[in-house]
Amino acid sequence: MKLFDVYPLYPIELVKAQGSTVWDKNGQEYLDLYGGHAVISIGHSHPTYVAKMTEQLSNIGFYSNSIHITGQAELAEKLGRVSGYPSYQLFLTNSGAESNENALKLASFHTGRKKVVAFTKAFHGRTAGAVAVTDNPSIVAPINDTSHVTFHPFNQIEGLSDVITEETAAVIVEGIQGVGGIQVASTPFLQALRQHCDETGAQLILDSVQCGYGRSGKFFSHQYAGINPDMMTTAKGMGNGFPIGGVLIAPHIQASYGLLGTTFGGNHLACTAANVVLDIIEEENLLANATQIGTYIEQELAGIQGIKEVRGRGLMIGIELEEAVGPIRDALLHQHHIFMGYAGKHTLRLLPSLAIDQAIADRFLESLRSVLKG
Repeated sequence: MKLFDVYPLYPIELVKAQGSTVWDKNGQEYLDLYGGHAVISIGHSHPTYVAKMTEQLSNIGFYSNSIHITGQAELAEKLGRVSGYPSYQLFLTNSGAESNENALKLASFHTGRKKVVAFTKAFHGRTAGAVAVTDNPSIVAPINDTSHVTFHPFNQIEGLSDVITEETAAVIVEGIQGVGGIQVASTPFLQALRQHCDETGAQLILDSVQCGYGRSGKFFSHQYAGINPDMMTTAKGMGNGFPIGGVLIAPHIQASYGLLGTTFGGNHLACTAANVVLDIIEEENLLANATQIGTYIEQELAGIQGIKEVRGRGLMIGIELEEAVGPIRDALLHQHHIFMGYAGKHTLRLLPSLAIDQAIADRFLESLRSVLKG
């Protein structure tokens, strides 16, 4: 048997990681400023994380949601406190797509409605419900029904009253679009969405899979707008590499036995990972660090020739270039040994650990200046 060939891969095999440094099998060192799609939130192989995960695995790694798992209640309390949503409820999943899938399903259960409003350039996942609200026809198969979804221009307030109606079950939006090019949802736009949902009974879902968990400098990026969604979805940085996701659910949405379910969601190891991540975010003051270092990087980028626009918040930064991004990204990787992401044809994506320092930022900035000078 061979692997189903769907990933275009660089000829690099990583075998070791520490902090924001990774090494390949030949001993070549790289600076990781992408974290495997915004997954590495506290740094690779954090000693506390490794110790806690090892201890948990030596006791029990997994059992299903048919018994009490103490780590789940601990995680719900801790996440509610650290994020600022102590009255919300938590349903645990394994990924961002699964989180969005369950949030959409809950909105439909709660309202008894089917229609959903999503936005241009959105990416919410590849499962049936999530891909239907993703603005990329190339990954929507004939089996994926999209007849219930309306796409509205992202950040456009005009016309919202025409699409968000009393037939709408959910409005789903990213606080900062990731795949869409690091596009920040404006405060007036998010406040307008909240108002229209309040008026119609539609449920507002903030997809925080990539932009949440402190990456923006606040725990959730929509907190800059001062709104409270009906649901928030998380994953990626939640487990620092261990698969875990979640749906934060407002108190007015009622649970019942069998309404949602998952085999692996919230298992012992996953909860240990998520609890340690929150501990380290608090202990090392990583939200403040994301704000400080992110602001520094954005200020420095503003003075570099060849950059058309800088977008984002905290350590979720999009760098729109005047030239094609592919050769720039390749030069950073192969010549300067820096992992970066991209979005579209012109935008570099910077999604590092929330723990990076100014020395790491300066190394990146120096390398980018060198590449753009040619």
